[in-house]
Amino acid sequence: MQHKSRWTLIILFLVCTLPVLASYTTYYFWEPDETVNYGELVGPTPLPQGRAEGLAGQPAVDLAALKGRWALIYAGDGACDEKCDRALYAMRQAWLAQDKEMRRMERFWFVTNDVPPSAEALDEQRGLRVVRAVPEWLAAMPAAESHIYLVDPLGNAMMRFPAQPDIKQVIQDLRRLLKYSQLG
Repeated sequence: MQHKSRWTLIILFLVCTLPVLASYTTYYFWEPDETVNYGELVGPTPLPQGRAEGLAGQPAVDLAALKGRWALIYAGDGACDEKCDRALYAMRQAWLAQDKEMRRMERFWFVTNDVPPSAEALDEQRGLRVVRAVPEWLAAMPAAESHIYLVDPLGNAMMRFPAQPDIKQVIQDLRRLLKYSQLG
């Protein structure tokens, strides 16, 4: 009887400790080969305080306006070239594909020079906010002119996509974020 109790105790001990040991082993010694996200996660970088002048008849935007909603941001020349057109198109398609969740997001085009955006570049971009780029904000988003940044509702740049992204992958990333996020 005492021998059976000892084996029961040993088995109970193993059943309780093996999951803990397995979790520590996988956490510290095993790294997954792939991630699920398409966009590149960047450490949450808070955007500094600042106010951006509105362009094309739009109102100015300050950092408080970015807080509370997800924001897709592209920075580029006011004379929108083919690369700029494709980035703005990708942002619009990703935004539209969010269906009822698109109200939780905003899109921004930070114009980095003194050239005003053309009316034809803005015609297809319903809901796009166009502002003069704030240098401090661009500094918080390295290579902003070659990426589309995602800013979380707390005002942190947290993910970036290539300026010429796979739109379907961006849509999946945004759907996943909006589904699981209680922010915004």
